Amino acid sequence: MIRKLFHHTIAKVFRRSKPGRHQPATIAAARHGIRREQVSSGARRTCEALQKAGHQAYIVGGAVRDLIAGILPKDFDIATNATPDEVRHIFRRSRIIGRRFQIVHVMQGAETLEVSTFRAAHDEDTLKDEHGRVLRDNVWGSIEDDAARRDFTFNALYYDPVRETVLDYHNGVDDIKCKTLRMIGTPRDRYREDPVRMLRAIRLAAKLGFTIDPGTSDPIPTMANLIENVPAARLFDEMLKLLISGHAVECVKRLRDAGLHHGLLPLLDVILEQPLGERFVMLALRSTDDRVRANLPCSPSFLFATLLWHEVLSNWEIRKKADELPTPALYLAMDSVLDQQAEKLAITRRIAADIKELWALQPRFEKRTGRHPFRLVEQLRFRAAWDFLVLRAESGEIKQELADWWKQFQESDPQHREALLQPEDTKKRRRSRSSRGRGHPSETTTEIVPCRVLSSH
Repeated sequence: MIRKLFHHTIAKVFRRSKPGRHQPATIAAARHGIRREQVSSGARRTCEALQKAGHQAYIVGGAVRDLIAGILPKDFDIATNATPDEVRHIFRRSRIIGRRFQIVHVMQGAETLEVSTFRAAHDEDTLKDEHGRVLRDNVWGSIEDDAARRDFTFNALYYDPVRETVLDYHNGVDDIKCKTLRMIGTPRDRYREDPVRMLRAIRLAAKLGFTIDPGTSDPIPTMANLIENVPAARLFDEMLKLLISGHAVECVKRLRDAGLHHGLLPLLDVILEQPLGERFVMLALRSTDDRVRANLPCSPSFLFATLLWHEVLSNWEIRKKADELPTPALYLAMDSVLDQQAEKLAITRRIAADIKELWALQPRFEKRTGRHPFRLVEQLRFRAAWDFLVLRAESGEIKQELADWWKQFQESDPQHREALLQPEDTKKRRRSRSSRGRGHPSETTTEIVPCRVLSSH
């Protein structure tokens, strides 16, 4: 009861218009070019229902930006002056999520729309750390406040599917037409509030093919160190968005040009300074970009495994030269590399386990005798591990013949698979079976020892 009374009181406060605030330009359909039918039916119905109940409701952010730029949006977010409880009351199939700042998921058929209440702009009362990063951002505000606190001009656009107009508070439509990414407010202050905006600027510019305004890009190299102050979990999420954006190659190039890759993956700058390592990484990123553009699934585990593989190889070679046993040395090398990454990126345990499994399977491809190939193709991660092997061959790390052999083996019937084994290996396997028949104790188990893997180091 107290909570509802508080929300009702706050709602009345932030709905009051504030005189002297920046007035938006109202852009007609003839200029912004968005057709109503381009918006999902669920988003249209949600906005119509909110407006019918007496609230403001707009499609906001990336969906509006992409539609004007001629790109098909992946989803449609909605902003309103209705509180979460009011939204929940209007839509029967909805639920409130979040603790610090509540939003509402509204279900319209098979579609789920994210509906958020307008947020207040930052002021002197906003809680920040010693570097200026905002720590608490859970205050409701007006639509003018909401537009002012957004990062880039083209993200402060509000499309009304009922009137088919766009409210433009910061000349975002003109920036889209000019293919320019521009920060709202003073870039240095905005980067201090949220250093992740530097990464978002790179990612969105690469995705859209835009040029970053000099006033927005110039501070980035000197402020890149602020990335170190970002929580590891949030940095991981942003890095994942970058890698599966469909423009990962261009993103990595721009990150390097801006000097930001040092603060993302501490080892990525080392990889990109090695010809073989860079070729491997770029092949992996191009493959990922192709899959994203073809609407095929992409695995975060596979992506991070490719980015860090050459560091695992380097660490593994050092340990083997120190007379460590190959298999334990490989696992220690994997743990060492992932532990170093954990200082900056909160890679989840599940993803880390998948990464290690991909790495651990690589030496087993060298073993093409006896029952080893048959066991390997039955592994759950075999296909992903083989794709990884193909990238290693394409980059020149290993011989192409090895990848081709495994392609032929997995596509063959059982009889043909037997024939693919080398004659001398077949003889050894027959002797092995004969020994097992006599109860030879040494044949009760099979030890898989990884062969030496070529490294660029």
